[in-house]
Order: sequence, then C-alpha cells, then structure tokens
Amino acid sequence: VLDMTTTELADELVGGVLSAGPDRLEMAGSLGIPQVVSLGALDMVNFGPRETVPERFEGRTFHIHNPTVTLMRTTPEECAELGRRIGAKLKTAKGPVALFIPRGGISAIATEGGPFHNPEADAALIDTLLATVGDGIEVHDLPWDINDRRFAAAMAIRLAELISANS
Repeated sequence: VLDMTTTELADELVGGVLSAGPDRLEMAGSLGIPQVVSLGALDMVNFGPRETVPERFEGRTFHIHNPTVTLMRTTPEECAELGRRIGAKLKTAKGPVALFIPRGGISAIATEGGPFHNPEADAALIDTLLATVGDGIEVHDLPWDINDRRFAAAMAIRLAELISANS
C-alpha cells in the first residue's frame, strides 16, 4: 500500500468533514501488507463552504480552496497528537513499513511562502511521530515537498522493493 495522503486523520482528530474513521491506517498493517506511508495534507482539516465551519474554530488560519471546500490549518498541538496516533498505528503493523517525511512541505500550501507554512506545527508532527515510532520503523527523511516528483518516485520505488521482497 502506498499511502501518501493521510489527511483524513486530521479530520478525525479535529472534527472535519472528511474523516475516514478511527481505524484509518490500520488495515494493511494488521494484514501484514507492506506499507509506504507519508504525511500528505496533515496540515489541514477539511470543511465545506466557509460559512459551514463551526464557530469554535473562529480565529484559526483558513484557506478557501474553492466555493465548496474550506481548509483549516492544524495547530502544533493537533500535529503532535497526529504524530502520536500515526506512530502508534504504524508500530503495530505486522508487515514492513517505510515512513517518508517531506521536509519541504506536507502539502502544496504548506511549502515556504504558502498560506499554511508553519514550521512549528510541522516540527511538532514530525518530531512526535519520530519519537513515537522509535527505531522500529524504516524512515526516509527527505528534503523535498510532498508534491515533488523525486519524493513520489522514492516512495514508489520503495514500495516496489517491499512488494518484491515480500512476494
């Protein structure tokens, strides 16, 4: 499984509209299927039109993606919790796991100069995730952003290697 965009975990944690439920990122691991995982779009929580965003989130950083999609930036505290949750899920995998970290940005709008660029929040996510997984997970810490072709190619190549080695 190549799982580049895990944004549904942010929606599950914070209360966005695109949660995939509490079991997200668990099935492949429980079955021993090789996984190549990254942190795509964990900088955002998804909502509908701006006027549908719950009042409790006023004052947060928003990006209007289009008239029907409003994105809200995750906070450092939320990112740390996401790191804990992802790390705990990956640690229970019965098969091989390769974690890919895009240091250049976890979404197109989280790159330097983008509206969701927040080094503190990204560090909270990555540092907590790495501390949670410890030495038990293969980590590829790369300088590129999640949308860089080199990043995608590295993930795809590693997945092919894991599949070949476990077939």
